[in-house]
Amino acid sequence: MKTNFLLLFTGLFMTLIIPSLCENCLMAQDGTGSLPARGEMEAKYTWNLEDIYKTAELWEKDFSWVEENAQAYKNFQGKLGNSAEELFEAMKFDDEMGMKLSRLYLYSSLSKDLDLANSENRARYDRISALSAKVAALSSFMRPEILSLPEEKIKSFFGQSEGLRLYRHQFDNLFRTKEHTLSKEQEELLAMGSEVSGIPYSTFNVFTDAEMQFPVVKDTEGREVQISHGRYSAALFSTDREYRKRVYLGFYKPFREYKTTLSTLFSGNVKTHVFYSRARRYNSSKEAALDANNIPVTVYDNLIKSINENLEPLHRWARIKKRALGLDELHIYDSYVTLFPGVKKEYDFETGKSVVLEALKPMGGDYIKNLRNAFDNRWIDVYETKGKRSGAYSSGTTFGVHPYVLLNWNNQLNDVFTLAHEMGHNMHSFYTERTQPYPYADYSIFVAEVASTANEALLLDYLIDHAQSKEEKLALIEKYLTNITSTFYRQACFAEFEGMVHNKVEKGEPLTPDKLCSMYHELTQRYWGPDVVIDEEEDYTWARIPHFYYNFYVYQYATGLAASQALVAKIKKEGQPAIDRYLEFLKSGSSDYPINVLKKAGVDMTSKEPVLQTMSKMNELLDEMEKLLDQK
Repeated sequence: MKTNFLLLFTGLFMTLIIPSLCENCLMAQDGTGSLPARGEMEAKYTWNLEDIYKTAELWEKDFSWVEENAQAYKNFQGKLGNSAEELFEAMKFDDEMGMKLSRLYLYSSLSKDLDLANSENRARYDRISALSAKVAALSSFMRPEILSLPEEKIKSFFGQSEGLRLYRHQFDNLFRTKEHTLSKEQEELLAMGSEVSGIPYSTFNVFTDAEMQFPVVKDTEGREVQISHGRYSAALFSTDREYRKRVYLGFYKPFREYKTTLSTLFSGNVKTHVFYSRARRYNSSKEAALDANNIPVTVYDNLIKSINENLEPLHRWARIKKRALGLDELHIYDSYVTLFPGVKKEYDFETGKSVVLEALKPMGGDYIKNLRNAFDNRWIDVYETKGKRSGAYSSGTTFGVHPYVLLNWNNQLNDVFTLAHEMGHNMHSFYTERTQPYPYADYSIFVAEVASTANEALLLDYLIDHAQSKEEKLALIEKYLTNITSTFYRQACFAEFEGMVHNKVEKGEPLTPDKLCSMYHELTQRYWGPDVVIDEEEDYTWARIPHFYYNFYVYQYATGLAASQALVAKIKKEGQPAIDRYLEFLKSGSSDYPINVLKKAGVDMTSKEPVLQTMSKMNELLDEMEKLLDQK
């Protein structure tokens, strides 16, 4: 997390929340119905937050320092172009504020997530959030003031100040977008409108999470249960088809009932993207969104085009699943259920760690050494406890502090994959922070899912190679196929739909509920192929996906998976040279543009090759599955 003027405070964590698939997921570790308190956990399974601050008093000391010194930004206002030394002093001060704020935020956020009912931790988190907003406002003059200076003048400063040369790439990135930066007054107006422009998304969240009422259905044992977002996700994995169908149909019922309200919010959000892209003089909303990370539009377009030309692997998977399940019709609510329900294996945390360490050995000795260090020094909060935040995440890069990982371990195979995934993020942040100076000690969201999904790919390969039965091997291949389906094909489908609706609005066409449903139905049918029945309910997926409000975000899941698959293939084929390039990728942070960082690692995302390789991998897995299924 960075807090300087070039990247505003967001508190973004790399997250992966996996739906619970077991009946006893809400049970405590001792098998009782209640969750253990924090004090009942062995220390080795909990975070050591003293690595950030030894005491809460030290947190308060840093908080007071930021609060007292923030006004010093005013000393630099109007003076950034006076000399190289004054500009350097301003940049250095901004970095110092950013480092303090990010450390304060990390401590308060992690403390809060360990017990969401703790009012003291919540108050500390609210205080740092408010202080960060105050600092962002005080420093907001820096970007427009620097851009008001001639670029040649800034470049001449590099020869006059050795310290300032550190920021050369930051300034290059800043001036790269100068033609899309408006006057100081216009920028202020756009900034003032940012809170209003967020209303469609915030309203969508409140409406769908808090106010929308889902119906009651009978569960697998005949008991009445009210559908929720979590129960819907879990039900898709149930082996009881009628239960899956009941939950699926019921879950979409309120989205259909409130289609006019939801389409108005959806359309309003798209119109916001179009407004800002036009205000900043971009050719399209897509170009504006991708330019934030200097991603060529061809990367997005190549992804969509290549996938549409190679939908057969997904169609083939649908045919195999339909046949294996013995169904006359395969529906979307059948696409997640396992073909091998008899394969069940539990993993305690210590076993999970051992499996991950073995699986990731291809990453090389240095990577494994640092992974062990994380395991042995309480970087991970492992078990669910009373009041703890659900799901899993890695805390990202905080300069001067190692990253942390939150888990809620339930002894399932999914927990092992979550551990591998989050430790991918963790090691990415660790290597970046250890190698880069503060201005570049973070990485673009475009590459954020590469290290995590690379770890998952290696784990899957390892488990498949060490499967103890044909059924276990088949179940693991199925998981691999499900990962590619959901993270690659499905996200690309979302991305294509996102492009379509923005094009409609840019042409002045309305986004009515019927039009949105028709577009999504046609797209989903094309992706899944003729062997899948697309129910009317599925047409309303546009109404429930929060990522559609993120502004051309979802395509990066697909490109991230494609990049990681290509990198893993190179590591397994080339060995140490590829490992060295991969570690350099982890160390690069934001010292270069994300496309260039990946190119140095050996993957060119401006070409179609990584995307085609991913689909080739899926065909290989399907070949292996059919071969095993045909064996007597």
